[in-house]
Amino acid sequence: MNRRSFLQSSAIFSAGAFFSNDILALASQPNSKFGGVQVGVITYSFRSMPGSAEQILQYCLQSGVSAIELMGDAAEAFAGCPTNISDRKLRSEKMREWRESVSMDKFVELRKMFKKAGVSIYAFKPDALGMNNSDGEIEYALKAAKALGAKSVTLELTKPEHSKRLGDLAAKHKVYIGYHNHTQGNDTAWDEALAQSPYNSINLDFGHYIAAGGKNTKESLLSFIEAKHDRITSMHMKDRASKDNGAANMPWGQGDTPIKDVLLLMKNKQYKFPASIEVEYAIPAGSDAVKEVAKCVEYAKGILS
Repeated sequence: MNRRSFLQSSAIFSAGAFFSNDILALASQPNSKFGGVQVGVITYSFRSMPGSAEQILQYCLQSGVSAIELMGDAAEAFAGCPTNISDRKLRSEKMREWRESVSMDKFVELRKMFKKAGVSIYAFKPDALGMNNSDGEIEYALKAAKALGAKSVTLELTKPEHSKRLGDLAAKHKVYIGYHNHTQGNDTAWDEALAQSPYNSINLDFGHYIAAGGKNTKESLLSFIEAKHDRITSMHMKDRASKDNGAANMPWGQGDTPIKDVLLLMKNKQYKFPASIEVEYAIPAGSDAVKEVAKCVEYAKGILS
């Protein structure tokens, strides 16, 4: 082989090798969007395991999840927040100072790291949105969410005066505030917040909704989702027994939460908001959180595919 033929052959081989690596990388990326419904996970599902940003990304890949509601601890540690401060008041002060001045560069880097692996970040849940947090901290959370590629930040349902404050700041940054319910969630729980701002929205936990019992039934849940679908930015999925049956968190398929009905409603109506797996039942002996999330992914896939 002469020199020119050797170089041409080498170039073709190299291009083929890079092409093959790209194909392999794409093939290995997770996909938890089934029947048009984006199934995701919240970081809290992996709370029993070490929780750096890199580790959480690995858990997503291992469990086949392609989208996440990312809680604040891992993201803020990745971005270099103050650490090893045992005094609670001092830590709050240092975190406030850090949040009000930190660059968004590391959050952009984090988004790119997840995106390259095939995982999108659709919601961000930092501990920076409470009544005692400064406006600067709240605006930091909204800016960080945007840098992460998230549509919304999430926090628990709060007092009307605070949801008004949050809604006003959210409108400034064009990032939604998703309010999460526990068993206080019912068909009117979000009404005041939704009326205060178009950027106030619902982060519906329909497992907690069913566990509340009373007027909260499968039928009322499905009607609520249909009525409010345009104000829902994300949902949490878990299987809980009803109040009459003890309200315990159960492995999926063993409780009273109509996961199948909700997922099929989302599929049939082509709703675009994601549904987050939240593993709250006890991890069985011999298993771990990643394996249990993977089971939940397969459960949802079986319904939607």
